[in-house]
Amino acid sequence: MTVGRRRGAELEEAILRAAAEELRASGYAGMTMDKVARRAGTNKNAIYRRWPQRAALGVAAYKYVADARTPTVDTGSLRGDALELLRQANATWSSPHGAVLRDLLAAAADEPALLELLREQAGGGALSAAWFTLLGRAVARGEAPPEAVQPRVAALPMTVLRGEYALRGVPAVPDEVLVEIVDEIYLPLIRGRGLPCPKPQPAG
Repeated sequence: MTVGRRRGAELEEAILRAAAEELRASGYAGMTMDKVARRAGTNKNAIYRRWPQRAALGVAAYKYVADARTPTVDTGSLRGDALELLRQANATWSSPHGAVLRDLLAAAADEPALLELLREQAGGGALSAAWFTLLGRAVARGEAPPEAVQPRVAALPMTVLRGEYALRGVPAVPDEVLVEIVDEIYLPLIRGRGLPCPKPQPAG
């Protein structure tokens, strides 16, 4: 494949798009810098300058595709928003696009660097922003205390959902599990954030 000379953001996007296509076609195990370079119409040096490790390129390619699918939800309630956002994520992860993430999670078991990069990616992007927006609206409606707007709180439902895929190896998480994540874990956590910590009782 021959293309005109590209630089900067245009070249980076071409590489990420090629890497995402290679992940879908060959899986993470079959993705090589050579294959990505051929798809992108560039050379390996251009890739290595931006992503020194194959793991970094794989996660960046997944994030590139994931951020293009910006989730939107506004049901008017905290529970409705959380459940709908979780359902959207589940639908994406059980799709051919989601197969890329499942493949990365499976490979991460044998590649610590990949696992660390996936953890870092989980803390950012369009999906993370959507969960923060959800919490901000809930605080404005009086459904959640301001203390709930915290990165680990926002990330919790996605962390649990990711664990279902990684640990159970399922192609899709049943809807009743999504309801449990929201009703039994997420909402109690949010409500408890505004409660005062109990005073330690004296020994004896």
